Amino acid sequence: MADSKDKEHSLRIVFMGTPEFAVASLRILVENNHSIVGVITAPDKPKGRGQKLIPSPVKEYALEQNLNILQPTNLKDPEFIKTLSELKPDLQIVVAFRMLPEVVWNLPPKGTFNLHASLLPNYRGAAPINWAIINGEKETGITTFFLQHEIDTGDIILQEKEPIDEKDNAESLYLRLMNKGAGLVLKTVELIEQDKVNPQPQMEVHEIKDAPKIFKETCEIRWDTSAKKVYDFIRGLSPFPGAWTTLNQKKYKILSGKITAQKAGKPGEIMTDQKKYLRIGCLDYALEITELQAEGKRKMKTEDYFRGNEL
Repeated sequence: MADSKDKEHSLRIVFMGTPEFAVASLRILVENNHSIVGVITAPDKPKGRGQKLIPSPVKEYALEQNLNILQPTNLKDPEFIKTLSELKPDLQIVVAFRMLPEVVWNLPPKGTFNLHASLLPNYRGAAPINWAIINGEKETGITTFFLQHEIDTGDIILQEKEPIDEKDNAESLYLRLMNKGAGLVLKTVELIEQDKVNPQPQMEVHEIKDAPKIFKETCEIRWDTSAKKVYDFIRGLSPFPGAWTTLNQKKYKILSGKITAQKAGKPGEIMTDQKKYLRIGCLDYALEITELQAEGKRKMKTEDYFRGNEL
């Protein structure tokens, strides 16, 4: 049997995505000779002091591959819909993009499917990787599903599980799910291409765990919970956007820590020798901070921070 990389594929695909997470899926389709007739990504954003316009990671990769790029500001704009229709897509794929209007997702005859970084129906929403770790889950996964009206509720095509190690943070899990997700996107496209897809409705679950968007206020550490909850909260937000706390009227991001066997005094109480260790009391045990970032400074190991700073 010929390798899939040598095959010619008949499906005309429009790919939609913006961040690095989506690039892996687009790359695997390109490397396996799938016909990408259009790439839709976010408009370039101003960044830095000079407010220079920076393209999204998906756009950067699409430019390297000489792919047709569209950057609509309004997905309901008649001109954009007309241009999209003229591409005559058979299938659309969405990976880490924004919510689509029905006129867009209902356009191709083979439908539009999305890659989501959780085992749906749990962790619907914008931040499934963060919330799975914050909630202390031992397992998560990836799902491909067809889009429909309600967000993240469509019929499931494929799912794969991924264990969460207790040392994982948001970054390590993100990278694994990004690569595993790319493989699942490829499998999904091949099933659709061969008319072997058998989508199933999402399970009815009594209490669904959500993954809402994370804001700055969401990231404040509450020390009046168990050390395990604080530990999971920190790694679920590390390295970005970063869990934060205020110590002696100064704001710090706490990027990693470990649970100690030391019984805590009061929640939030600081215990330190100002040289090597910094421990903060939780409801039960103290959490030792191993990496932190003072406001306006770079991230540092705790002992490195103490070489030039005091708490």
